[in-house]
Amino acid sequence: MLHNLRLSWAVALAAQTLLAQSVSSLRIFPLSEVRAGQTGVGRTVFSGDRIEEFQVHILGILRNAGPKQSIILARLSGGPLAETGVLQGMSGSPVYIDGRLAGAVALSFPNSKVPIAGIRPIEDMLKVDVSPAATPRAARTANSEGLREIATPISFNGFTQAALDHFAPQLAALGLTPCQGVSSGADLPSRMGNPASLHPGGMISVELLSGDMSAGADGTVTAVDGNRIYAFGHPFLSGGTTDLPFARATVLALLPSITSSFKISAPQEWMGSITEDRGTAVAGVLGRTASLAPLNIKVIGEQGTHTYKMRMVSERAFSPLLTQMAVFSAITATERAAGSVAYELRGQANFAPGVPPLKLDNAYAGDFAVAALAALGVAAPLNSALNSGYDALRLTSLNLEVRASEKHRIMDIAQVVASKTQAAPGDDVDILITFSGYNGVETQRKLRYKIPVGATPGPLQFAVSDAATANAADYLALATATPRDAARVVELLNGLRDNRKAYVRVLRSEASFTVRGETLPDPPPSYALILSKAQPLPGIAGAPSKLAEFPIDTGGDIVSGAQFVTVQVKP
Repeated sequence: MLHNLRLSWAVALAAQTLLAQSVSSLRIFPLSEVRAGQTGVGRTVFSGDRIEEFQVHILGILRNAGPKQSIILARLSGGPLAETGVLQGMSGSPVYIDGRLAGAVALSFPNSKVPIAGIRPIEDMLKVDVSPAATPRAARTANSEGLREIATPISFNGFTQAALDHFAPQLAALGLTPCQGVSSGADLPSRMGNPASLHPGGMISVELLSGDMSAGADGTVTAVDGNRIYAFGHPFLSGGTTDLPFARATVLALLPSITSSFKISAPQEWMGSITEDRGTAVAGVLGRTASLAPLNIKVIGEQGTHTYKMRMVSERAFSPLLTQMAVFSAITATERAAGSVAYELRGQANFAPGVPPLKLDNAYAGDFAVAALAALGVAAPLNSALNSGYDALRLTSLNLEVRASEKHRIMDIAQVVASKTQAAPGDDVDILITFSGYNGVETQRKLRYKIPVGATPGPLQFAVSDAATANAADYLALATATPRDAARVVELLNGLRDNRKAYVRVLRSEASFTVRGETLPDPPPSYALILSKAQPLPGIAGAPSKLAEFPIDTGGDIVSGAQFVTVQVKP
């Protein structure tokens, strides 16, 4: 026991010694020594891959600019900064005082061409490597004066402009600025580059997608410590422990802008993997190969067949958005954006061995924004699976086929009529459903339902709806109550309804509950009371109790709308 204790202390002491050596090898200028009026130099790339110096004049320290965080405020000068202000893509540019590393350029004032920047102290950046599991995700740093983390420019290649315009608000919410046509991720060699070619102040591109469509986020290296690198000076996607490939990049041009100037850069060769994406920096390992998931999309339409082959990061927060953008772009590249159109999707997403694949089989139709609906129809279940909390639901591949046709294939639920307004237990009730299709052509379907013997007196509701309406409660249950295992998550998602059918749900007013992904309709009063007091977990109060459900075939047309009719069950 004593030997084990001594061994533990020896290991801890050795780890602390190695950490101290690592930190001291970087020659740190600590925040405690920073004073207003000091001067220093920064390093970044303004053109090609040549690292240049710029001047730094310390204005002071902003205390508590973020959760237990201080920011060094400085005015930058030199190079093109007088014309451009602080550039997007400068995130991570190292700043040295008296030859020692003080921190990284990480924040700026949006819409200002005056190059005043916030510098992230290097001590905060190095913390991401001390204990990744214990390092919390920090909120995006900002203060009342408008000092904000520098937006990360993300370069897209192979995407339609319609895709970038459509998803720009979502990217902006993540602190990303989309740039079209300046990425070259598809041409990168498979081998790793020479680690010795990467230096503080050099550009890197975190490649999220490569192949026929590519996307890479640009930033600057702050420090290289052995095989570890530190960059950005702020979070990228706040992904915590992650696995994102990065490449060495060169700057093609600078784009001065009244709103926010940025660097236009292109990746050159793979260098390693970003393994930590935390509140104060991203950190990575040189020479490490990231695990990427194949993403294949085939579009078969009026303009022939088009196939897109890519490799995508497997990241819970961003992979669904990347997939959504890729599907939207693949469709809008060849198919019309307005007028009657229908898309039938068939494919699957694959996860770890032992977990069933997520089926992506549905159809969408309309006159406007149908491509957006189809893309969302792929991304929504994928997002639910990846963010369910199970490690086994890590995406390993996704294959999708889209068939497009320029036809009107929508049937609206126009009317629902019951053959009786009152019925006794054991009686048959006919539900007549009228659908309105193209040019007002009406189609009718009839469902016969037998009131269960022993049914409780009171109102019985027949809800006839499209798949989206019927799926809403299931999505809510999945979002608020974790199923028992990864396989059950996929099972629930695969059970979501198809848009090519209508659904008749027979409902009673008594509330149902969802427990661990399982629905409990109309539980005994004592159990319902327990579940109600345990909100929101383990029981989730749901819609009225569902007694039965019946799909109504419409011949492959997409159903839209919802109608209800009530029948009173007599004593």
